[in-house]
Amino acid sequence: MRKSVLVLSGFILMMFFACTTNPFTGKTQFNAVSNDQIFPAAFQQYDEFLKENKVITGTSDAKMVTTVGQKIAAAAEKYLNANGYQGYLKDYQWEYKLVQDPALNAWCMPGGKIVVYTGILPVTKTEAGLATVLGHEISHALLNHGGQRMTAQQAQQVGAAVLGAATTGESEAAQQIYMQAYGVGSNVLGVLPFSRNHESEADKYGLILMAIAGYNPDDALAFWQRMSAQGGGGTPELLSTHPSDATRIANLQKMIPEAKAEAAKFGVTFK
Repeated sequence: MRKSVLVLSGFILMMFFACTTNPFTGKTQFNAVSNDQIFPAAFQQYDEFLKENKVITGTSDAKMVTTVGQKIAAAAEKYLNANGYQGYLKDYQWEYKLVQDPALNAWCMPGGKIVVYTGILPVTKTEAGLATVLGHEISHALLNHGGQRMTAQQAQQVGAAVLGAATTGESEAAQQIYMQAYGVGSNVLGVLPFSRNHESEADKYGLILMAIAGYNPDDALAFWQRMSAQGGGGTPELLSTHPSDATRIANLQKMIPEAKAEAAKFGVTFK
């Protein structure tokens, strides 16, 4: 029992010190991993990835990736500066690469390292479609979602340790039942909704960034509809880290007016 109390105390202290305010949203977030810790590792992994994959350069598509990425990054800086967070992006090392890969994917590592796979370009179709993707992925980095997910995994591990210490007097079979129930429960009730919330949050700020960059957020709906047409059902929303296609598109429709209103503050308007 004493062991479980000590572990629980450590868990409570971890939660207390892991609460920080995200300058991008102004919200308190659960994050025990600082950018100073995560950026160097991300930069190293990015360089290794580029060495192991075919990077496309000099083409119109490669130039488009760089152009759109730079516009979204500039929009992020404008947004942060306007909200009193000048210099927040000083440690970001923006880089935009197009990589030969048939996957419908793109990503932005913590610190601004971006990759777009050639496979997603037939779905993005236009600069606005690509801006939808890059706005979303860059928002993940700006919202510190990588650090938050690492923190959530740490918290889940600590919770398992607390449960293990609290059930030391039980039979081995009972302990296994407890741990299995905890694993399912903590995922469905905690980690997965946490991840889905990240996706919706990145959708919202992705729309804002693309709008400030001059891309009409209405075009995001067409992109996600095209993406939805690429799939065939998939994992139920309850057990997924992403919202369902229908949920995402419905939420985006509600978010678009706010994105346009934010862009208007920077003199960008849409018909």
